[in-house]
Formats: sequence, structure tokens, C-alpha cells
Amino acid sequence: MAQADPEVVVGPGRIRGRGQGGVFAFRGIPYARPPVGRLRFCAPEPPAAWDGVRDASAFGPAAPQPGAEPPADGADEWLTLNVWTPDPSAGRLPVMVWVHGGAYLFGSSAEPAYDGTRFAMAGTVLVTCNYRLGVEGFGQIPGAPANRGLLDLVAVLRWVADNIGAFGGDPGNVTVFGESAGAGLIAALLAMDGAGNHSTSDLFRRAIAQSVPGTFFSPELASDVTAAVAREAGIAPAREALAAAGPAALVDAAARVTARMREFGRWGGVRLTDTPFSPVVDGEVLPRAPWPALLGGAAREVELLTGHNRDEYRLFTVMSGRHGKITEEEAEAVLEAFAPAPGGPDGYLGAFGDADPGRLFEVVFSDWLFRMPTLHLAQAHAASGGTTYLYELRAEAPAMNGLLGSCHFLDVPLIFGPPDPGSGPGISDALLGPDPSAALLGLGDRMREDWIRFASGDDPGWSTYGTEHRATRIYDMPPDVVSYPEEASMRLWQRHQFDVLGLAAEENTAGENTAEEDAAEEDAAGRG
Repeated sequence: MAQADPEVVVGPGRIRGRGQGGVFAFRGIPYARPPVGRLRFCAPEPPAAWDGVRDASAFGPAAPQPGAEPPADGADEWLTLNVWTPDPSAGRLPVMVWVHGGAYLFGSSAEPAYDGTRFAMAGTVLVTCNYRLGVEGFGQIPGAPANRGLLDLVAVLRWVADNIGAFGGDPGNVTVFGESAGAGLIAALLAMDGAGNHSTSDLFRRAIAQSVPGTFFSPELASDVTAAVAREAGIAPAREALAAAGPAALVDAAARVTARMREFGRWGGVRLTDTPFSPVVDGEVLPRAPWPALLGGAAREVELLTGHNRDEYRLFTVMSGRHGKITEEEAEAVLEAFAPAPGGPDGYLGAFGDADPGRLFEVVFSDWLFRMPTLHLAQAHAASGGTTYLYELRAEAPAMNGLLGSCHFLDVPLIFGPPDPGSGPGISDALLGPDPSAALLGLGDRMREDWIRFASGDDPGWSTYGTEHRATRIYDMPPDVVSYPEEASMRLWQRHQFDVLGLAAEENTAGENTAEEDAAEEDAAGRG
């Protein structure tokens, strides 16, 4: 269309976007009211109407998170989304809604890595969004709804259902896709299908889950984490006290807890990660963990494309400076924490007997945190009769002379394409390096084309995954289709059921109180 800066009408009023690079972008559109003041720790509420034409040229502020500058006064519109479209006057284009990752602690839709231009140029309407993180989004708080960050995503999808037609999109053809924590939230959306007031039925038809994390918390574990954060902040683990603390204060307290997670023995294997927050299987917002939910038939009618990268955990050992420095004791610790029954640590040692401690550490962590949760999600969906596609990324990041391998997050810059050189340095640049090969970029183009083909209603270019025929697309140079390649890990985990993570029976090695003890102490202090 000829108009450089088009205007469209959404529920609360008129907005003006920007024409750029042959597509049209609308940024910083509120999909809910700012979750502050009386709305702190509440479910999202629809945005207020505005007069005149709202400028939609700039991203909204990121949700509070470590390392971010506190927002300026009044800059509390964290709950915004962005839309890229080839033509707002088009009709019935496939819609893709991207959910960013970041360990449920970090991230923003303003990241240059998530620019939607290439997707829009290919004929889709691409939506990205912010959602609440950390304590704001996933802290288990008495008297507050659980999983507020997840409820934010439901609000995004309802906004899409109501408004995406104004951008040329088809509200009846929506695909959600995301990576890491974003994939975990998509798995949670699948588990919510048909469940009570927060059901996601009819909000999307397809889902793409890239590197699904296996951490879903019980209310008891999540409450204990919240209590630890409150203790660091010097306040009671109660809604009123937490709401009286500024978001930045809770972010700082959560960062201090994250830095000493290994002291919390009662948190089980979670203490060995840097992720103190995850979706909470509270029985109301999220009735079940994704794996038993999908095995029981939830989201059977939603087509699922899911997969992982071969060397998932390599990113974290390299970026932390630990690659090549993992000791036998550290490898033994993750084996004891994560190796599944019945084989336990001996099963891994038998299957990967030639691996040095560093390699064993990475394989076990990759399997527990990303690879096997992803595989089991595909297996559960396929076993219930769902249409399921599986992939593994095997191409290697060219940065650092290939040291990173096919690590976590590499799929993102491949699928979205390299960020604009003027956007500043970021993790995408750290993975792709200054001059990625044409062959690697071409592989990324192929992945994006496959994602869009799937979102348009076709198969992504390979056959479905089944419990007998485990067809798996291998994204390498060249691509291939084989039976699921990580057979040793698959067999070690075949009798394991991923489910809710709860408090461990182990004594608290940090000498800290439980959440219940904290509450009793605060109550006694109040009476005194």
C-alpha cells in the first residue's frame, strides 16, 4: 500500500505505525493495563481507551529484570506487543506470535534478534510481546493468581483474536512459537487447553516449541522461592509486603537468591540451575504439567512442531568461563541430581563411558533441562493422536572457532536472520560471529521457510513423528531426515515421566527457614 505510516483501529483506539523495509511495523501497543498500583500481582486487565491517534513507532519498556535500568516515572507500560505486517489492508494472512525466552527472568520484545521484518516479507503477520518476569510474573504469592506471566500471554492471544484482522491477519489461523522459557510457556499454554476459566482453546491452531525446558514447579517449591526472595528483601512473604516493595527491589533480591541457589538443598536439582522461577502447576491457572496433560489428550487438535539443539548446555559452560574446566566432582554432582531411574549415574557412565567430565556434564544437563523434555513433549502429543513434527539443530555456531557447537539459542538468529548491523551487539552476534557463511544463513532461511509453511497449514517439509517411526528433521549442512538421533539419551530417559518439581526431602543446607516458618515468625513479630 502507498501509505508510508498507516493507521489502524484496535479496541482502545487508533494507532499509527511505520513503514520500513517494505513492511509495516506497529510497536508498543498496550494489550493490558500497567500491572502496578492496585493491579500489582493481578491478572491482566484490558487496556484503557485513548483519544486521538497513538504513535506506535517505539517499543514499550521491558518488564523489570536484572541488569535493566529502572523505568522512568510513568514508564510502567510493560505489557505491550508489536506487529509486523506486509500490508494492513490484506486479509487472512497467517499469524505467528513469538514468545521470547530468558529463564523467566530476562528478555524483551525490543531485542533486535526478534525483529519481524523477514517474517512479514514472507507473507505472515508477526507479533512479539512482553510479559511479566521473575517475582512479578511467576512468584507464588498468597492471595494473588499464580502464573501471571502466563496469563499475560493468554491476554496477548485474546488481543490477537480481537484485533489482528486490522493488520491483515487471520484470527482463525494463529501459530504460537517461542524458544527456551518461551517454549516452556507455550508448553504451558498447551496444557491449559480446555481447562477452566483460563483455557486456551480456539486461541491458536499450531504451536512451535524450540528447546522446551523441563522445569515446572509445585506451589510449595514456588512459595519457598518467593519466601527466599522476600527474606533477601527484608520483608514478609505476603502480598501486601511484596506489593509495597518496588519492582526493582524485588529484582535485586531475586538476583541475590539466584547467586546462592546452590545453598538451598531443599530445592533439589533446581538449585544447580540459575533459574529460580518457572511456571507453577497450581491446579487452577495451570492444572497439570505439560507432559501428562498432552498424554491425556490436551491440545490434541493443535498441531505441534518441536525440537532442540544438539549441544544445548554448551552455551552456559562457555559463557560462564567453565568450558574445559568442569571437574569430576561437578560431573558426579549433576549425575546424582539428574540421571533418571532405573539406570541412574551408572546408566550414563555406561552409555557415555568415553566422555570426559566436561562432556558428561554438558550431556546430562542438556538432557535434563532441554533435550529430553522436548522429546517427551513430542512423544506425549504424538501418543495422544496429535499431529507432531520433531527436529534437531546440528549446524554449529561459527563464533569462537566452533567452540559453541550447536548450542542453546543458535536457532533464534538462524530463524529470524542476523540482526541489523546498526542495532548494537547482542547474543546473536556472539553466536554468528562477524561474517557467517552463506551456507549457514541459507540454513536459517530454510528453517524460517519451514516454520512459515507449517504456520500456513502445510507440513513443514518432513513427515510426522510417531511412537514407532521417529522421523526427525536434522538441520545441518545439508539437512536430512533420520530416526531420532540421540538414541542413547532417549533410552536412558524412556521410563522417566517429566512432571512437577517439588521440594526435596533433603535438609536445608543453607540453614534457612521454610516459607511456613517465615510466615509464623512474621506473624509472631506482628503480635509482639
